[in-house]
Amino acid sequence: MDTSIKERIYSIDLLRGVVMMIMLLDHTRDFVHFGAMSSDPTDLATTTISLFFTRWITHYCAPTFVFLSGVSIYLQKLKGKPTGELSWFLLTRGFWLIVMEFTLVRFGFVFNFDYSFLGVGQVIWVIGVSMIIMAGLIYLPIRAIAIYGVVLVLLHNLLDRIQVPPNVAFEGQPPPDAGQILWMLLHQQGGVPLFGGATNAFIAYPLIPWTGVMALGYVVGSVYSWDAKRRQKWLLKAGIGVTAAFVVLRLINIYGDPSRWSWQEAQSFTFLSILNTTKYTPSLLYLLMTLGPALIVLSLTDRKKGKAIWQRICITFGCVPMFYYLLQFPLAHSLAIILSYLTGKDIAYFFLNFPASMAAAPPDAGFPLWVVYAVWIAGLLILYPLCLWWGNLKHRNKHWLLSYL
Repeated sequence: MDTSIKERIYSIDLLRGVVMMIMLLDHTRDFVHFGAMSSDPTDLATTTISLFFTRWITHYCAPTFVFLSGVSIYLQKLKGKPTGELSWFLLTRGFWLIVMEFTLVRFGFVFNFDYSFLGVGQVIWVIGVSMIIMAGLIYLPIRAIAIYGVVLVLLHNLLDRIQVPPNVAFEGQPPPDAGQILWMLLHQQGGVPLFGGATNAFIAYPLIPWTGVMALGYVVGSVYSWDAKRRQKWLLKAGIGVTAAFVVLRLINIYGDPSRWSWQEAQSFTFLSILNTTKYTPSLLYLLMTLGPALIVLSLTDRKKGKAIWQRICITFGCVPMFYYLLQFPLAHSLAIILSYLTGKDIAYFFLNFPASMAAAPPDAGFPLWVVYAVWIAGLLILYPLCLWWGNLKHRNKHWLLSYL
C-alpha cells in the first residue's frame, strides 16, 4: 500500500472543490437569472451559447460529487476503519443526509416552513440513500460491487421505455399508485404524494443509476492502494477511455440517451446538440461525458500538494463539502432576494414552494447573465472564509459528530 494514503489526498479535495464552486454558479443562476423561472438553458430553441455553457459546465457537479463520495468511502477503509464500523457510519450518515435534504436544504431552497411541500430530492438525498445501500455492499468482494455499478450505469437506459405520468402530484391528475411512486423514486423524475397526500415531494434525482455511480467511485477508490505511478497511469487511461466511449456512442446516436442529437441550422448549435445529454434521469452518455474528464483530472492532479493559491482555494472548499453545500443554497437565495429588493422588483415568489414559485415569478424577475456571474463571485468570496474556519475547526477537533458535516 502507498504510505501516502495515511495523509489526505489533495487531488480528490481539489477536484471536489472545483465542482462545488461551479455548483454555486448553477444555483445562483437558478435564483438570479431572468430566464431561470421560464425557460430551460439547454433548450436549443431558446438558449444562447453563453447561457447553454453556463448550465452545461455545471453538469460535472453532481456526478463528480456522488462519484467522489464513493471514492472517499473506500479511502476510509484503506485508512484502517473496520468494515462493521464503516458500515454503521454509512448507514447512520445516510439517514442523516436524507433528513437534512428535507429540512435544512429544503429551507435554503424555499425559505418557508409550509410542509404541504416536503421538498426536492436532490443530490444530498441520493447520496444519503446510496450510502445506506453501500453500507451493505461493502461486505461484498470489490468485483461484485464493480459489476453492480457497471450494470446500473451501462444498462439503465433500457428502462427508459417504462414511463408513468410525470409530476402527478402537481398537475391535478389522479394520485399515483404505490408502483408508480416506487418507479419515480427509482428511475423517473417526478412529483409524488406522501403520507396519504398530506405532503408532496419532487424527486429530481431518482436512485438509478446514482447508486451505481457511488459504487463505481468506491471501486475506483481501490486504486489508491497502488503506487503513485501505476495509479496515475490507470486513472488517465480510464478517463480517456470513458471520454472516448462518450464520443463514439454519442456520434452513433442509437443508445445511451433518450434525447438524440440532431443537425441544427448553425454548426455551433449542432455541437451543442451533441453535448446536450440528459441529466434527469442521468443517462449513460451524461455520466460518460462528466466522469471521463473527472478521472483525467484526478490523474493529472495526483500527488499535488496544493501549494498554488488557486489550488489552496479549491482544496479549502473541497475539504468541507457538506458544510459548503448547506450554506450555498441559502446564500444564493438570499443574494437574489437582496438584489431584487434593491432594484425594486417583487420578491414574494422567493418564499413560495416549488413549483408555485415558478408560476408566480413576475415578468421582470431576474437579471442578465453577467449579473449571475458577478453574484456567483461574490458568493464564493463570502463562503471562502467560512469554509476555511470550519476546515480548521475540523482539523483541530476530531469529535465524531463533526464527521457528519
